[in-house]
Amino acid sequence: MHILFLSQVLPYPLDAGPKMRSYFVLRYLAQQHEVTLLTFVRATDRPEALVHLAEFCQTICAVPMQRSWLRDVRFLTQSLLTQKPFLILRDHVPSMAAKIGELVKAKHFDVIHADQLWMAPYALIAQKELPQAKLVLDQHNAVYLIPQRLAEATSNLVKQHFLAGEARRLMAFEPEICHRFDHVVWVTAEDFKAVNALSSPFSNGYPPSTIIPISANPTEIQPLKRSGEKYRITFLGGLHWPPNAQGILWFAEHVFPLVRTQIPEALLTIIGKSPPTELGGEGIEVTGYVVDPLPYLAETAVFIVPLHAGGGMRVKILDAWSWGLPVVSTTVGAEGINVEHEKNILQADTSQAFAEAIVRIFRSPLLAQKLGENGRQTVVEQYNWQRVYTTWDKIYADLV
Repeated sequence: MHILFLSQVLPYPLDAGPKMRSYFVLRYLAQQHEVTLLTFVRATDRPEALVHLAEFCQTICAVPMQRSWLRDVRFLTQSLLTQKPFLILRDHVPSMAAKIGELVKAKHFDVIHADQLWMAPYALIAQKELPQAKLVLDQHNAVYLIPQRLAEATSNLVKQHFLAGEARRLMAFEPEICHRFDHVVWVTAEDFKAVNALSSPFSNGYPPSTIIPISANPTEIQPLKRSGEKYRITFLGGLHWPPNAQGILWFAEHVFPLVRTQIPEALLTIIGKSPPTELGGEGIEVTGYVVDPLPYLAETAVFIVPLHAGGGMRVKILDAWSWGLPVVSTTVGAEGINVEHEKNILQADTSQAFAEAIVRIFRSPLLAQKLGENGRQTVVEQYNWQRVYTTWDKIYADLV
């Protein structure tokens, strides 16, 4: 088939969860089909990434992402007036719509593949020119859950009001847009159920749906050999993403001091771009974005996922497991992943329980080893993209 693959992020390098999902799906589809990648790019994206993607994509077209606070204010106002989601409106870029028009007029595509909800409106634009093309939507998240959970977790009344309103707007938009696709793929059963539960106004039933978890490439990653710092706690993730920022601020304020009372030598390392300015303090190291985090990870005793908001799967857990690191996560942080408390992960949702879990690992090398080895085994057996993504074959075959 000829596939037009629409991506909200340049899917390489693999330094974020959405990129890992997009990259391995794109790579798998390109083994069977002819794929044209149309993607947004940002100022921080490197030309080498496009060169790498060109190794398996037939054609690559890149459109600059246009973001500014002035545009955000305009789209926020528009959102409040029209009751359309701000998160969708702010990614409406006329040059992207124009590029889609050029591509579909120049070439026939059998399938328009929208990666993430943000690209769904662009897929519908493409279908206007190619009404026979089939539409596939890869839903990384039940998106409305993200602002809903952020609203529940904040005490700031202004933020709470806006986030709750955004959640309501997405609750109306998300199921409606899904019903316009020929097939919707979900990362987790929890996300599918959450959005499907909103679909009662639709009499024609939910569109064909499949659950395919995010998968990694663990067989090409060697478990790390521990060295250096004995009590390093590491968080890794983009801090421009509100659930990550909220989670690490909670950890730094409420959990880390409890760890330090028992292990004064404990060191918290926070790796990720755009860290909140409030982060800092004794024992806390904020690196910002790091091209190669492996030197820090090799010294990591505990890898943390302290999230209380978000949706989909946290790829950082798959990464940590691939490296053989012991993981402590909240329930939300481990959502959608086949975790087993005390076997391949420790789960804790209160500050006290989270701190106690970290201290347990610090004090028990055997527990740390068990969690790391079992996590590694889980990702190798259950989240290898070359096995898991064969499910895409049936989805595309059924579109014919």
